[in-house]
Amino acid sequence: MAFKYEAEGVEEIRWLRDAYGDELILTGDREDSEPYRVLAEFTYYGRPYAVLQSKSLERNEEQDVAIFRLVRTGGTVEVETIEDDEEWEQISEVFDEMWFASFK
Repeated sequence: MAFKYEAEGVEEIRWLRDAYGDELILTGDREDSEPYRVLAEFTYYGRPYAVLQSKSLERNEEQDVAIFRLVRTGGTVEVETIEDDEEWEQISEVFDEMWFASFK
Protein backbone atom coordinates (compact mmCIF):
# COMPACT_ATOMS: atom_id res chain seq x y z
CA MET A 1 0.00 0.00 0.00
CA ALA A 2 1.39 3.39 -0.94
CA PHE A 3 0.67 6.20 1.44
CA LYS A 4 -0.45 9.60 0.22
CA TYR A 5 0.67 11.31 3.38
CA GLU A 6 2.38 14.65 3.46
CA ALA A 7 3.59 16.04 6.76
CA GLU A 8 6.54 18.04 7.87
CA GLY A 9 9.57 15.84 8.42
CA VAL A 10 8.15 12.70 6.74
CA GLU A 11 9.46 11.28 3.47
CA GLU A 12 8.70 7.86 1.99
CA ILE A 13 11.66 5.54 1.30
CA ARG A 14 12.00 2.01 -0.13
CA TRP A 15 15.11 0.57 1.49
CA LEU A 16 13.64 -2.77 2.61
CA ARG A 17 11.36 -3.21 -0.39
CA ASP A 18 14.21 -2.54 -2.81
CA ALA A 19 16.49 -4.96 -0.95
CA TYR A 20 14.04 -7.73 0.02
CA GLY A 21 10.64 -7.13 -1.57
CA ASP A 22 7.31 -6.67 0.23
CA GLU A 23 7.97 -9.50 2.69
CA LEU A 24 10.99 -10.49 4.72
CA ILE A 25 11.96 -13.01 7.37
CA LEU A 26 13.23 -11.70 10.71
CA THR A 27 15.24 -13.93 13.01
CA GLY A 28 14.88 -13.37 16.75
CA ASP A 29 17.33 -13.78 19.60
CA ARG A 30 16.39 -17.43 19.98
CA GLU A 31 17.07 -18.07 16.29
CA ASP A 32 13.33 -18.34 15.63
CA SER A 33 12.28 -16.77 12.36
CA GLU A 34 9.01 -15.17 11.37
CA PRO A 35 7.76 -13.65 8.10
CA TYR A 36 6.80 -9.98 8.09
CA ARG A 37 5.06 -7.78 5.55
CA VAL A 38 6.43 -4.28 4.97
CA LEU A 39 3.62 -1.79 5.63
CA ALA A 40 5.58 1.45 5.48
CA GLU A 41 9.09 2.83 5.21
CA PHE A 42 9.82 6.48 5.79
CA THR A 43 12.22 8.96 7.26
CA TYR A 44 11.14 11.21 10.05
CA TYR A 45 13.39 14.26 10.10
CA GLY A 46 16.06 12.25 8.30
CA ARG A 47 15.95 9.16 10.51
CA PRO A 48 14.77 6.01 8.67
CA TYR A 49 12.05 3.71 10.03
CA ALA A 50 10.03 0.70 8.93
CA VAL A 51 6.63 -0.51 10.06
CA LEU A 52 6.22 -4.26 9.66
CA GLN A 53 3.35 -6.62 10.33
CA SER A 54 3.89 -10.20 11.36
CA LYS A 55 2.19 -12.60 8.96
CA SER A 56 0.67 -14.30 12.02
CA LEU A 57 -1.02 -11.01 13.02
CA GLU A 58 -2.54 -10.20 9.60
CA ARG A 59 -5.96 -11.55 10.48
CA ASN A 60 -6.11 -9.62 13.73
CA GLU A 61 -8.84 -6.98 13.85
CA GLU A 62 -6.43 -4.38 15.23
CA GLN A 63 -3.45 -3.10 13.29
CA ASP A 64 -0.73 -4.73 15.41
CA VAL A 65 2.61 -3.72 14.00
CA ALA A 66 6.30 -3.77 14.79
CA ILE A 67 8.22 -0.53 14.38
CA PHE A 68 11.95 -0.56 13.70
CA ARG A 69 14.69 1.91 12.96
CA LEU A 70 16.54 1.13 9.72
CA VAL A 71 20.32 1.02 9.49
CA ARG A 72 22.33 0.90 6.29
CA THR A 73 25.82 -0.55 6.53
CA GLY A 74 27.59 -0.91 3.23
CA GLY A 75 24.99 -2.28 0.84
CA THR A 76 22.97 -4.02 3.56
CA VAL A 77 19.80 -2.76 5.21
CA GLU A 78 19.06 -4.00 8.72
CA VAL A 79 16.27 -3.39 11.22
CA GLU A 80 17.07 -2.23 14.73
CA THR A 81 14.81 -2.29 17.76
CA ILE A 82 13.83 1.13 19.08
CA GLU A 83 14.74 1.11 22.77
CA ASP A 84 13.57 4.64 23.60
CA ASP A 85 9.86 4.61 24.52
CA GLU A 86 9.34 8.25 23.52
CA GLU A 87 10.90 7.71 20.09
CA TRP A 88 8.79 4.57 19.54
CA GLU A 89 5.61 6.38 20.58
CA GLN A 90 6.37 9.31 18.28
CA ILE A 91 6.97 7.06 15.27
CA SER A 92 3.87 5.05 16.13
CA GLU A 93 1.80 8.25 16.04
CA VAL A 94 3.33 9.26 12.70
CA PHE A 95 2.43 5.85 11.26
CA ASP A 96 -1.11 6.04 12.66
CA GLU A 97 -1.60 9.37 10.91
CA MET A 98 -0.22 7.89 7.68
CA TRP A 99 -2.43 4.81 7.98
CA PHE A 100 -5.66 6.67 8.62
CA ALA A 101 -4.89 9.36 6.02
CA SER A 102 -4.55 6.61 3.39
CA PHE A 103 -8.26 5.77 3.81
CA LYS A 104 -9.52 9.30 3.18
